[in-house]
Amino acid sequence: MSLLNPSKRKSSSSCPVAEVEAFARTIPTDAPESDGTLEWDSTTIVVVQVFAGDAVGLGYTYTHDAAVRLIEDKLAPAVRGVDVQTDLSHAWHEMGSLLRNVGRPGLGFMALSAVDMALWDLRARLLEQPLVDLLGGVRDEAAVYGSGGFTSYSLERLAEQLGGWVEQGIPRVKMKLGRKPEDDPARLDAARAAIGDATELYVDANGAFDRDEAVEWANRYAKEWGVTWFEEPVSSADAEGLRYVRERAPLDVAAGEYAYVPADFENLLRANAVSCLQVDVTRCGGYSGFLRAAGLAEQFGLEISAHCAPQASAHVCCAVPHFRHIEYFHDHIRVEHELFDGVLEPQNGALRPDRSRVGHGLELKA
Repeated sequence: MSLLNPSKRKSSSSCPVAEVEAFARTIPTDAPESDGTLEWDSTTIVVVQVFAGDAVGLGYTYTHDAAVRLIEDKLAPAVRGVDVQTDLSHAWHEMGSLLRNVGRPGLGFMALSAVDMALWDLRARLLEQPLVDLLGGVRDEAAVYGSGGFTSYSLERLAEQLGGWVEQGIPRVKMKLGRKPEDDPARLDAARAAIGDATELYVDANGAFDRDEAVEWANRYAKEWGVTWFEEPVSSADAEGLRYVRERAPLDVAAGEYAYVPADFENLLRANAVSCLQVDVTRCGGYSGFLRAAGLAEQFGLEISAHCAPQASAHVCCAVPHFRHIEYFHDHIRVEHELFDGVLEPQNGALRPDRSRVGHGLELKA
């Protein structure tokens, strides 16, 4: 497997894509995990490498391993021979067209996202640039919030995890709730005691409530525990329901992690469904799709927040003016540390791209 040494840089002459490789790894969680509507015990990452000369671009997504075959059968033929130093937009649209009968939203666009990320990374490496500069960076760092607090956790584990992020200098944390709402007050008490009064507390129901339940709980969250962010109070497929909650809740309502194609984001925005739009670079069409979604949010006067995959998100978030934060998600932190060298660590509650490394700076571990 050929990997690029950051010190060995390629010239900027034309160098078309020669090959595309993909593989999946399923990594057990460190304990059983659950949120308001789902339980799981492992995380699957699909990794794509795109080769041109002796340079390698790296991308990935979190999805079922069926995406590997989809990449090999449908997307790789559209990418071979592409000169990544010209317009990547053509390749992005061509891959989308090839997914028409497979289905773009969902698995299709998650596979496309990993390939698009790899193409952008390859382009930056060939041009000997850090990805943040190639994408048009407007800031040097991207704020994060610690995310986990699973409903399967004991009160002690919940307090340990959230309090640990605060000790690392992260001034905002998020926990899951809604699976057994009657247990949530005690869990929120434990969380607030662990993080103190100065730390922002966010909650995520993963669509566990109906509209009126969500409004009732939103008022309690804000009044009793100082919660300022309520993610997916109802299903993200219920744009009208999200707007219903947003208009009645004394806190920010967020959704967008299950938006894939541009129309998904536009539907949320036109419905006035969210206070802050979430965008997942591993689902929305990679860096190309992320920038498109961010552009839509800007038209509606909203900030964006990156959903999970913190290492994949850091560079592009530094290129978005109307940006709020990245979800520093427990499962993805573990996976990215296990698979990659060059992983960024939070400093004062933010990820700072390493401009001494080309591309996004990640390398597969041997």
